[in-house]
Amino acid sequence: MSSSINKIGKSTVPRTAISTSDEHSITVRGEDLCRDLIGRISFTDYFSLLVTGKRPSQADAMVLDATLVAIAEHGLVPSVQASRMTYAAAPDALQGAVAAGILGCGSVILGASETAGRLFTEVDEAAKGKDLAAAAREVVRRWREAKQPIPGYGHPLHKERDPRVARLFEVAKQAGSSLRFVEIAEAVEKVIPEIVGKDLRLNVSAAIPAVLLGTNFPLRALRGVPILARCAGLIAHLTEEAVNPSGFALSYQATRELVYEGEPPAKEAAK
Repeated sequence: MSSSINKIGKSTVPRTAISTSDEHSITVRGEDLCRDLIGRISFTDYFSLLVTGKRPSQADAMVLDATLVAIAEHGLVPSVQASRMTYAAAPDALQGAVAAGILGCGSVILGASETAGRLFTEVDEAAKGKDLAAAAREVVRRWREAKQPIPGYGHPLHKERDPRVARLFEVAKQAGSSLRFVEIAEAVEKVIPEIVGKDLRLNVSAAIPAVLLGTNFPLRALRGVPILARCAGLIAHLTEEAVNPSGFALSYQATRELVYEGEPPAKEAAK
């Protein structure tokens, strides 16, 4: 008798190594939640444990924590505006407003850290057996020929390096983390002018993978760091929105500046 269940992929049994529970306990990554974790571990350490399956070293936790602090708040950026306007329209659904601010996480906003991490990983692979500068030049040229933007470089306000870059690099150095990907990020920065034609400097979206890839944090989870951090910032903005609203003001300003470029209505035919 054939099964009526449509099967996609090889697995037919759901599996997880993250958590389980029974009548008396909750286990997370092999540790008792109440006995071993609550009140005994920081949220940053816990996030790392959830993602990687093991507790981070002090150095790894220090770097991860710094990246979360660096990216949590950045003013009335598009994600915050979307969140505030959603909350203004539906103040009973905080979760919807937070989600509205996160849904735009992509190659331009918040998601650039993951893409930059993939770029740096390509440079690292290409540099095996050759000069790092040559490897950076080769990979950046390949990305440009494929018409891909170079993620994590350039900033509309910070024309010199984004000030968060130096501080994150300093934290990684103080923590004793591997600086291999910091060196790669700087090598990419040096070859951009000759290949791209613009002097684009490092911004925080490149600094985050540059320091995290020198720790135990996995490349495939990089996008989660700015998402998690921005949730904290969004909750702060929505708490403020509840007592000092700006959502409808943002909408009003957009409407006030709107320029209609469509066709005018047809004139009514003379009777």
